[in-house]
Amino acid sequence: MPAQKPLIGVTLDAEPGAPGAFSRFPYYALRQHYLDAITHAGGIPVALGHHPNHAEALMARLDGLVITGGAFDLDPALYGEAPHPQTTPQPQRTTAERALLRAALARDLPILGICGGMQLLAVAFGGTLIQHIPDTHPNALPHEQPNPRDEPGHTIAITPGTHLATMTHATTMRVNSSHHQAVRTPGALRISAHAPDGIIEAVEHPEHPFRLGVQWHPEFLIDPADRNIFASLVETARSTA
Repeated sequence: MPAQKPLIGVTLDAEPGAPGAFSRFPYYALRQHYLDAITHAGGIPVALGHHPNHAEALMARLDGLVITGGAFDLDPALYGEAPHPQTTPQPQRTTAERALLRAALARDLPILGICGGMQLLAVAFGGTLIQHIPDTHPNALPHEQPNPRDEPGHTIAITPGTHLATMTHATTMRVNSSHHQAVRTPGALRISAHAPDGIIEAVEHPEHPFRLGVQWHPEFLIDPADRNIFASLVETARSTA
């Protein structure tokens, strides 16, 4: 009998709607890459709306969680800072994702945070963020890369001995880059990858096999090791199903 395919929850972006947009009315949005990467790894993706009161019930039925990225920032009040002029929060989405993250943590499910999802994971474990990279790293790489997102923007160095190193079988990766914020301190997590300019590119929980945040967008599968990340997520989720 074939192994059961695990159900992986995937968070959604939300748009208010406007004349000339996809819809004049509010709608959810998600790039196909996220769902395809999970499906190709052997999982079944499940899109999650912004209903924090449903978080515990949803996580009771799911086997893993992916917190996606988006064109917004966490409210700096969550890590004890005033907002930078470049900071653009989405309170409704963040409230929903925090509730889903808490519920997933309570059930010890595997979690993958991507871009802003990595930042949410770090803050949940007591970390802090750089609100605008050019302010603190004036000679930083262009982390909002000018070339298309389905192309590499820079390389990263993976920390030996980390879960990320084990699952990717890699010491370096080529990644895309689409962020103006970054993790400053990881809290109870550990750093598992850096960019050449010192910006933190991945964090993970040292005592959990898959509680991982990555600053790039592995769903584009730019580097062969990106597939290994999703394969590891699905395999860990299958073991908890």
